[in-house]
Amino acid sequence: MSPTGKQVVVVVGATSKWQADGRNTKLAHGKALDDSNLPVGIRWGIGGAIAQKFAKEGFLVVLTTRVAANAAALGHAIEAKGGESLIVEMDLVSQVSITRAFAAIREQAGDPHVLVYNAGYLEGRDLPPEKELLEHIPVEMLETAQHIAIRGPFLVAKEVLPAMRKRGEGSFLITNNSSSLRGRKRMTGQSLYYPRVMMRTLAQVLTEEYSEHGVHVANVVIDGLIDSPGTRALPRAQQHPEIVMNPVKIAEAFYYLHTQDKSCWTHELQLTPFATKPSF
Repeated sequence: MSPTGKQVVVVVGATSKWQADGRNTKLAHGKALDDSNLPVGIRWGIGGAIAQKFAKEGFLVVLTTRVAANAAALGHAIEAKGGESLIVEMDLVSQVSITRAFAAIREQAGDPHVLVYNAGYLEGRDLPPEKELLEHIPVEMLETAQHIAIRGPFLVAKEVLPAMRKRGEGSFLITNNSSSLRGRKRMTGQSLYYPRVMMRTLAQVLTEEYSEHGVHVANVVIDGLIDSPGTRALPRAQQHPEIVMNPVKIAEAFYYLHTQDKSCWTHELQLTPFATKPSF
């Protein structure tokens, strides 16, 4: 419990690469965008929507980000609606940074009841069409993808699962994508997502190891384009609005996963633009 008596949720990757001034937004559009006319629920993508949902339900929300300023607006939005949040800087490429971040979280908020691993990366998106093939991909790009997709959740799990196991309850939820289900050729403008196969396997392993201790681990495959300032401005989102997924609805699915009865736990959930409710 937090000092205020609230349960604690940690959202790793609370902001979006596609937020108004996000890295993908600037890469795709050449500038930051104005999000003042967009609903507050979608301004920071999935991580921001999940953070707002759990805050609404009475949790103390810990927002982790590489640079605190990236999450400042989200924190203000949560507090404007009566929620409580805490911003902690954490670089998933650095084990020292992860260790320090969770030491600060335990000291300032307490042991997390819920951990949502929503970290993303853009490595590979900036490669030109003539460098789509694997032979052109720098090893450094692969290493960054591996840090975020497998080493990061491994290290984060080591920080939070012991306390959940001892307490006999908790949720460790991972956001993933369809590339974790089947390998496909990387096209121009896409990140190196094949390391996410290991992320999915890690979730399955943790399910086998920790479900008997009352910890719910789930890999959530989000198969679609997420609504956010940067993606909403893309031509394909404007031409095909039916493929765009509402992060607020996705956040509701994550909250449902945490609160569902143990008798109907699932280790994997797939969400698509055409799903109106979680499909197991």
